[in-house]
Amino acid sequence: MAQYDRPQDSFALTVRALGYLLRYPDDEWRGHLGEVWDALRGSNALGRDRLAEIASLVEAMLAAEALEAEAEYVDLFDRGRGTALHLFEHVHGDSRERGPAMLDLIATYEQAGLALRTDELPDHLTVLLEYASTQPRDAATALLGEVAHILQRIDGAVKRRGSAYAAVIGALLDLSGACAMASVQAAEPELDLDAAWEEPAAFDGCANQGQQGQSGRQGAGQAQPVHLVRRAPAADSHAAPSAAQGARA
Repeated sequence: MAQYDRPQDSFALTVRALGYLLRYPDDEWRGHLGEVWDALRGSNALGRDRLAEIASLVEAMLAAEALEAEAEYVDLFDRGRGTALHLFEHVHGDSRERGPAMLDLIATYEQAGLALRTDELPDHLTVLLEYASTQPRDAATALLGEVAHILQRIDGAVKRRGSAYAAVIGALLDLSGACAMASVQAAEPELDLDAAWEEPAAFDGCANQGQQGQSGRQGAGQAQPVHLVRRAPAADSHAAPSAAQGARA
């Protein structure tokens, strides 16, 4: 699906819209930016101050040259571990634990009747948010709460970089019920995550129970369509077990 889909529920719509704002800002993304902003502005899930911050981001992105916006995104999210949108980067780093965690996460999506494209990673924040937007509000809020400690770390790192994208991470923390980083220490270095993190309970230990995450981009400059698609009903009942078992073999 190439278009931005608008869930009917206000909370789900807000989660989906925030996820969209964190996607790679290619031409297709810019084409739907106004629609996404209208969805956020019409929702009652975020406070006035937070919406004002997001409005500043949207205005800046609309005013920026395409190459400038794309370069800023890559520099912010693809060239620093502290700002990485792949959630398992913050939890497992490059350890062997990451592979099994990915498989469990894919199984979680498949059990919900959703399928990832084969060229996408399941732990990218944008995919986590898309998945969350398909779940009941209580479940979506709980999921955001489970990854809030990672979001707080990303929030602090993005703020230290002085990026307007901090408004989106802050909005996700608002929805999760957690607090954004209150203070920003510009001189604080980004610690190596392998040393700073000792397998925190991300996803509430979901690495062994089926996790909930997201997929990444194919690469800078490439189109980034909606990541998750509904499986055909006839395939739902057996898709998740077979996919998970086959991947483990």
